Amino acid sequence: MIPAPVRVALPDVTLSVTDVGEGPAVVLLHGFPDRASMWSAQIEGLVASGYRVIAPDLRGFGDSDRPDAVDAYRISRSVADVLALLDERGVERAAVVGHDFGSVVGWALAMRSDRVTRYAALAVGHPEAFRAAGLAQRERSWYMLWFSFPGVAEEVLPADDWTLFRRWFHSGRDDELARTQVADLARPGALVAGLNWYRANTDPRTFVDETPLGLPRLTIPVLGMIGDQDVALGEPQMADSGRYLDGPFTYVPVPGADHWFPVRHATIVTDQLLAFLRA
Repeated sequence: MIPAPVRVALPDVTLSVTDVGEGPAVVLLHGFPDRASMWSAQIEGLVASGYRVIAPDLRGFGDSDRPDAVDAYRISRSVADVLALLDERGVERAAVVGHDFGSVVGWALAMRSDRVTRYAALAVGHPEAFRAAGLAQRERSWYMLWFSFPGVAEEVLPADDWTLFRRWFHSGRDDELARTQVADLARPGALVAGLNWYRANTDPRTFVDETPLGLPRLTIPVLGMIGDQDVALGEPQMADSGRYLDGPFTYVPVPGADHWFPVRHATIVTDQLLAFLRA
C-alpha cells in the first residue's frame, strides 16, 4: 500500500510528496492537471522491484502550495523545487520520469543538473524536437495560446459541469482519472494555478519560431513514450528527440493510447520503465 503523502517545506514552496520504498531513487513528475497519485500503478511496480520512489505534487497542483504570481510557475522554479527536494530527502542522484508538463520539467532538469542518471519522457519530447515539429504540432497545441488569456479558460472550462473539459481532455470518459482532475481543478484557485503553468512558459511571440534553441545535448540514457491517439502531441516531436541527444534513445509508441497512457495503459508504462531502469 502506498503511504499518505507528507508535506515537505522547501526554500520557495511546500510540496505534498509521496516517498516510499528502498533502493535506487526514481523521481516521478506529473503534469497538468494531475497530482502524484496518477503514478499509483508505477509507484507500486517500482517499489516492488526494489526502487525508492519520490513523487511530488508539483507547485500549483494536488495538495501542494499554489503561489499567486504567474512567474512562480516558470519551469526553472520547478527544476529548483526538484533539486531542493532531492537535497531534503538526502538523495544525491536519481532517475527521473516526467509526463506532460512534468516531462518539460524533467528535460530541463536533466539538461541543467548531473544529478539525473537517466530520463524517461512521457508524451512531451525534446524541446528542440517540439520546436522543429512545425505547424502540424502548433495546431495541436492551439490551447496553449488560448490558456494565455486571463479569465477566458477560467470561465469556459468549468461551464456545464466541466463538459468541454471532459469531452476534450477525456473524449467524454467519466472514469476515476477524469473525476479526480475535475475535483482538483474545481477547488478555489486551483484552475488559475494550473493555467499559470502555460501563462508563465508560453510566449506567443515565439510560439511559431522554429529557430533551434541550442540546448545542451544529453549523454544519459533517455526513454521516450507517447500514445498514438494523443490529441495534443504528435509523434514527430517525440520520435525525433534522439536527433538532439548524444546518449542512447529508446522510442516506444503506445498503440491506441491517449494522452493519459500512464494511467490508462499503466502496465505497459510500468514494464517499459522497469526495463529502461534495468538496462
